[in-house]
Amino acid sequence: MIHYDSPMAASAHSARNLPSQADEDRFWTLIESAWSRVGSAAANVRQVLTNRNPDDDDLDLYIFDPWLDAFLDSLRGECASLTSQDLTDLDRVLERKLYDIDRADIQEVTDGSDDGFLYCRGFIVALGRAFYEAVAADSAMAVPDAECEGMGYFFARLHHERFGTFPDTGSGISRESCSNPVGWPD
Repeated sequence: MIHYDSPMAASAHSARNLPSQADEDRFWTLIESAWSRVGSAAANVRQVLTNRNPDDDDLDLYIFDPWLDAFLDSLRGECASLTSQDLTDLDRVLERKLYDIDRADIQEVTDGSDDGFLYCRGFIVALGRAFYEAVAADSAMAVPDAECEGMGYFFARLHHERFGTFPDTGSGISRESCSNPVGWPD
């Protein structure tokens, strides 16, 4: 019997169901396209946030609050014509991105409970590839208490709304906090 909660079984299972490079590229393209509809002020702040010195402590923690709902609405519009398989593929990418940054060093910067840390990771993904990669490379680039709750299950919820079921990504991983054993070695 295979137990998918064991690291070996999860690795073997997820290796067969990793997101494709095309799906990953499509994912980040959708994120950028959604942001482009929100406006140039948001784009400028995203760039500043991505390129800032993480030791600067004059960051306004609520700077993105007005734009996150607009971004999620824009992303929903970008996904209007996607099929069940498209949404499943995108959810697999999102799930993997959230899993890969499910790390103690990032949680130490962002703070938050298990749910709160999922929302913080949702913020990291929502801000786009450049910010995501900056945080993945240096946890100090994360923003304390910055959350985007709607991003964590965005494609899964959209799939459920449209098709009546939640997608099965077949990845063998979880996006929930503290589920990545590599990110939480203790």
